Amino acid sequence: MNKHLLIIYHTQSGNTGQMAAAVMAGCQQEVDIETRLLSAFDAGLEDLRWADGLLFGTPENFGTMSGALKDFFDRTYYPAEPYQLNLPYALFISAGNDGSGAVRDIDRIAKGYPLRKISEPLIAKGDITPEHLQQSEEFGLAMAAGLSIGIF
Repeated sequence: MNKHLLIIYHTQSGNTGQMAAAVMAGCQQEVDIETRLLSAFDAGLEDLRWADGLLFGTPENFGTMSGALKDFFDRTYYPAEPYQLNLPYALFISAGNDGSGAVRDIDRIAKGYPLRKISEPLIAKGDITPEHLQQSEEFGLAMAAGLSIGIF
């Protein structure tokens, strides 16, 4: 049976969207994984319940996650509580600064679901470069491969 990997992201300038597309391309290289790429505004509790693993993507806005990703967490946190999801997750962030505020705030919220952080975040600082996109693709592939072989 295929595992399910959910990518939830928000983009405003398009930078995080470019990263999300590259992450998705990496995930799709793993044939035993079914992947969904959803806007933070479109994702909900049923998507979380479908997933075996999660990747969250956000721009760094005012030193934290985007309002759209925060909205996703606000809408799903209490409804998800009875399910004790305990899903593996990782973060990718497009940052104008260092991305640490977004990482800190998401990690704090994720503990309550509960979710399990399985890697260091991928943080692309400044304009998105081909190197950032390559790293994003490898990031997606690593998560998909780990989920496929059961290490997450």
